[in-house]
Amino acid sequence: MPLYEHVMIARQDLSSAQAEGLIEHFGAVLTENGGTLVEHEYWGVKTMAYKINKNRKGHYAFLKSDAPSSAVQEMERLMRLHDDVMRVLTVKVDAHEEGPSVQMQKRDERGDRGDRPDRGDRPDRGDRPDRGDRPDRGDRGERRERR
Repeated sequence: MPLYEHVMIARQDLSSAQAEGLIEHFGAVLTENGGTLVEHEYWGVKTMAYKINKNRKGHYAFLKSDAPSSAVQEMERLMRLHDDVMRVLTVKVDAHEEGPSVQMQKRDERGDRGDRPDRGDRPDRGDRPDRGDRPDRGDRGERRERR
């Protein structure tokens, strides 16, 4: 069966127990339709980049599933109809990552980002040399009062 990853955002005014209950509910929908919920993570309440339905925050949940496409479509349909679910994102993946998601890992566990290959060989900027295309503005003197 195909493997999927889902991210769900629920309303901020739910309790964390209610948000986790939503995860269990939609996991049951998957199993009823011939799939399995491999793993799930509750990421907690997070601030969103923009308001959705007058909410600035939301309960985030991450689900990993192994299910036929019909089961995933039914789960997504029910999520979109549910009043407490604001957004859903489903992605088909080749394999599930082992261990916790990047969102759940601590910064020191993630490892160093290392050299950034997209930056090329940029030297440290340090003191920048004088640019010949701009004249030196010199001492400007005191500011005048605006009227």
